[in-house]
Amino acid sequence: MAATSLAALITFIRPRLLTWGASSDEVARAYPGDELVPNADGSSTMATTLPAPPAEAWPWLLQMGCNRGGWYSWDRLDNGGQPSADRIVRAWQSLEVGQRLDAVPSGDAWFTVAVLDPQRTLVLRSSLTLPFGHPFDPSSGTEPSAYVDSIWGFHLDPDAGGGTRLVVRTRSRSRPRLLTRPMDVLFWEPTHLVMQTRQLRNLRMRLGARA
Repeated sequence: MAATSLAALITFIRPRLLTWGASSDEVARAYPGDELVPNADGSSTMATTLPAPPAEAWPWLLQMGCNRGGWYSWDRLDNGGQPSADRIVRAWQSLEVGQRLDAVPSGDAWFTVAVLDPQRTLVLRSSLTLPFGHPFDPSSGTEPSAYVDSIWGFHLDPDAGGGTRLVVRTRSRSRPRLLTRPMDVLFWEPTHLVMQTRQLRNLRMRLGARA
């Protein structure tokens, strides 16, 4: 029974979880930053329409990060319980490639800004050893025996109605797959769905309140 349920999850439900809100064209499209994880064994593409043009949506993305504007998701889980920003803060509007954004309030793990194209693309990269989540440098030429290397990309396109189509693409590669694949399917992918859809909802609400 358990095996049948797992097979149904992988075959029918999982593809929908990984493409929430995205069109087939958006799922099939290549985005800047995809090349950073060329042999990905995990990927998702989720999307929403924001009620404001890219020029107004972009500042909310620029200030993301713990100890900055937060992640606009479930703050108790990913921002140390501190509410994410509900306004644009000028001090958090400076961002450049190579800059670190704290992934946790302690700063012990972080995302690195990998691609930055104003009002179009922001790609964050996280490279962590397993099981303790210590960051490592993927450009060093050597990989830990157990790790996850991933990108989290935000891609903005204006739509015909004056809003913004926001597509969020993730790609990851992890080892050893014998252990990481079950964790991906049973834990990380559902968790990402819950956190990502909350972030998209909150971004819509923040931008809608200023429309």
